[in-house]
Amino acid sequence: MDSKTLQRRRSTNTNKEKKLKRSEVLAKKKAIEKLIKTACAENDQLASFHAFHHFHRNGLSVCLKSGRGNELFSPVKNYIQSLLKLNMEGPYGSEWPVEEKVKRREMVDPEAHYIFVHEIANLNANETATMLTANEASTICVEDSGPLVGFVQYRFVLEEDIPVLYVYELQLEPCVQGKGLGKFLMQLIELIGRKNSMGAVVLTVQKANLLAMNFYISKLRYTISSTSPSKVNPMMGIEKSYEILCKTFNDEAKTILEDSE
Repeated sequence: MDSKTLQRRRSTNTNKEKKLKRSEVLAKKKAIEKLIKTACAENDQLASFHAFHHFHRNGLSVCLKSGRGNELFSPVKNYIQSLLKLNMEGPYGSEWPVEEKVKRREMVDPEAHYIFVHEIANLNANETATMLTANEASTICVEDSGPLVGFVQYRFVLEEDIPVLYVYELQLEPCVQGKGLGKFLMQLIELIGRKNSMGAVVLTVQKANLLAMNFYISKLRYTISSTSPSKVNPMMGIEKSYEILCKTFNDEAKTILEDSE
């Protein structure tokens, strides 16, 4: 075989390899897009987790309901805005007026999923709360749910080409904080992420919110993501007021999203 023929064959093989790689990349991209589209289309992510429809601990009795950003009634919108202002105006400081407008837009986005936390009305937590079955608690949530005391807002998105469940908000009223409810909700969020084959749960926390930083990093074992501003360009001297945290579920997500240090 002469050198020209050998060179042509090598060139042909190289082109085939490139086409194969491109087809693999496109197939992977389509599969990820389908994952996110399927997850977004399911309105009630709670339906698969009956044990998480209710929370009865430490003198607190609440039930959970699903919602979507484009289906919120005005009283619920007002509640969300009020709780956000109560909890986040301090950590955001001078940035709050701008961030408040951003959060109002995010609140009603069709891709926004919600878990709403309601007090259970007409129930003496000291008497029967801990004895309810999942079906009984679900019935109570439908028929006798009381006022809202918190919510989680999340979406299914791409982060560095990894499908993730991104927690936009976890907001609880002060009266229900410190009772294990936040950890319970994040356990549910992680289960929802795994069920939908997401590579990780990702969220943003203000550095000034020391309680939240400690909650996620120390108690829930989240790590500062390699995509967080403090990790991307630490030598540029441009400091942001927030960190991006993550908990990964597979090796690919771990390699791309977790801090390599």
